[in-house]
Amino acid sequence: MLDLKQELNPRLTAVLRCPVCGAPMGVSPEGRSLSCTAWVTARNPKGKTHLFDGGAGGYVSLAPHHSGGGDSKEAVRARSSFLRSGCYAPAAEAIDALVKEYTPEGGLVLDAGCGEGYYSGRIAAEGFPVLGVDLSKFAVDAAAKAARRERTEGGYDSRTLYAVGSVFELPVEDQSFDTLTNIFAPCAPVEYARVLKQGGHLVVAGAGERHLLGLKRLIYDDPYLNDPRRDLPAEGDGLTLVETRNVSLAVTVTDPAHREALFSMTPYYWRTSREGHGRLLAAKALETEVSFDLHVYKKN
Repeated sequence: MLDLKQELNPRLTAVLRCPVCGAPMGVSPEGRSLSCTAWVTARNPKGKTHLFDGGAGGYVSLAPHHSGGGDSKEAVRARSSFLRSGCYAPAAEAIDALVKEYTPEGGLVLDAGCGEGYYSGRIAAEGFPVLGVDLSKFAVDAAAKAARRERTEGGYDSRTLYAVGSVFELPVEDQSFDTLTNIFAPCAPVEYARVLKQGGHLVVAGAGERHLLGLKRLIYDDPYLNDPRRDLPAEGDGLTLVETRNVSLAVTVTDPAHREALFSMTPYYWRTSREGHGRLLAAKALETEVSFDLHVYKKN
């Protein structure tokens, strides 16, 4: 039977705020849901308690106005399979190193747009409590189940809390996290600055100029370099750029299922011709560059 007291890290539960009324939240006595304190406020004039049930996998849904969205179950399964193949491992290790460098020991980390938890799970394995938020219930379900397996096999208490929610309306109190990671997900600088502690850091990972250029050469007649991200923090967002790093490597993907999974993870999946997709399917192997641009910002 689901017991959120086991599934959710208590330090992370303590910084949650009700997405409806903004009141503090806690695990209900029976351990199956989260509920908020019945405060009388302008947002909650009747002092109503709001209840959020836990999913069977051990996650919670904190997006009351969200009717669905994010990655499908099939997309999550494909991406998980590809990431477990290790092709992105060097880039993931670089992200781990940045988080360790800029986060105090035991500091709280928020992974905004966490997907199936590949990166947040690695960060939690380093000993940091990690809150993962994503719009896809299938993704956070997969992330929570993976965290449960790690916890059970490792014999330690929960280090994570996974929730369905929007990165633009994070259900946490102000200045509650030491570090926030945003890895190939929409960037919401003002919201991230709100939840970071003074002096805390934001780590943003996105596609470098030549990221997956080999894939584009295969599927497009006229391949192009990637443009810089347009949603990075700007002046006035409360965040100052500390450093930028790039991690680039060459990978060869021979497994047809992994090639298709990688393709499905990209925006090219939706705008590639049938002929281009056919060339990918017919290829014996995909040789391509992988390039992550990593940006670190500090909360002013």
